[in-house]
Amino acid sequence: MRVGELARRTGTTVRALRYYEAAGLVVPRRLSNGYREYEPLAERQVAQIRELMALGLSVEETRPFVESIAAGDDVCAAALATFRSTVTGLQNRIGELTAQRDALDARIDEAARQVVTAAPVRGSDPSALVGTSLPTLRFFATDGRPVDPSALGPGRTVIFVYPLTGRPGVDLPRSLLEVHGARDQALWLRDHHAEILAAGAARVYGLSAQSTGYQRELVHRLQLPYPLIPDPRLTLASALGLPTLAAGTLYDRLTLIVTDDVVEHVFHPIHDPASHALDVIRWLARLS
Repeated sequence: MRVGELARRTGTTVRALRYYEAAGLVVPRRLSNGYREYEPLAERQVAQIRELMALGLSVEETRPFVESIAAGDDVCAAALATFRSTVTGLQNRIGELTAQRDALDARIDEAARQVVTAAPVRGSDPSALVGTSLPTLRFFATDGRPVDPSALGPGRTVIFVYPLTGRPGVDLPRSLLEVHGARDQALWLRDHHAEILAAGAARVYGLSAQSTGYQRELVHRLQLPYPLIPDPRLTLASALGLPTLAAGTLYDRLTLIVTDDVVEHVFHPIHDPASHALDVIRWLARLS
C-alpha cells in the first residue's frame, strides 16, 4: 500500500510515517518508479507504535515490539525489558513529582499561615461605624443584580464580610477551601439563612475582595441561598475604614447589620466563624 493509504488506515500522518521510516522501524520497499510501497504488516507495526507511545514510550523504545511483529512473535525478552524499564522510569518520575508537590504544598501552607496569623491592617474601629450611613457604591452581586450599600432597601440587611475562599484542589493547600473559617461561616449562614430571616433580617449578603468568578463558584458549590458581592478593589474598606488582612489585600472578617441604610451593629472580631450565624440570630431575636 502507498504511504497515503497507510496514513489513512492507521490514523496517522505521512510526516510521522516518514519519521518511522528514518528511524528504521517501518521501512517500505522501493518500486522501480521510486514510489514507496508498504507491506500489510506495516499497518500492525504503526498501530503498535502509536499504542505504545500513548502509554508513554518513546519512538525508539517501541523498537523491540515492532521488531517482534516483523519476526512473527507477539513479544520478546527485549520488549519485556522495555516495559520494565518504562515502569521504573514512571515510578521515579512519580517520586520526583510527589516531592515537588509536597515542597509546593509546604510553601503554600506557610503563605496561608502568614495570611491567617498576620495582624489585621487597622482602619478605624469597626464599632465606631454604628450610626454611620453606608456610602454610595455600585456592585453587581453573584445573582447579577446591582447592589448599592446606600440603598439596600427597608428593614435590616446582614452583610457578612470574609477574607477569601478557594476552588477545591486549585489554589489553596491540601483541600483547604479557604483561609480559616470562611467555608464554615458560609455553610452556617446557608444552613441558618431561614432562621436569620425569621429573626428579623430582610436580606443577607456576603462580601469579599475576590472576583465574581470565585464567588459564583462558591455559591454554586455550596448552594448558597443568598448572593455574594465582589469588591476586589476593597472600595467599601476604603470608604468605611474597615480592617483588612495581608497588607490590605483581603478583608478581615466582620459582619454589619444595616437598618434603613445605616449601620446598626458591627460584629468584630469574629472568633468562631462556624457559630457566628447563631450569634447573629440571637442578636436579631433580642430586637423582636
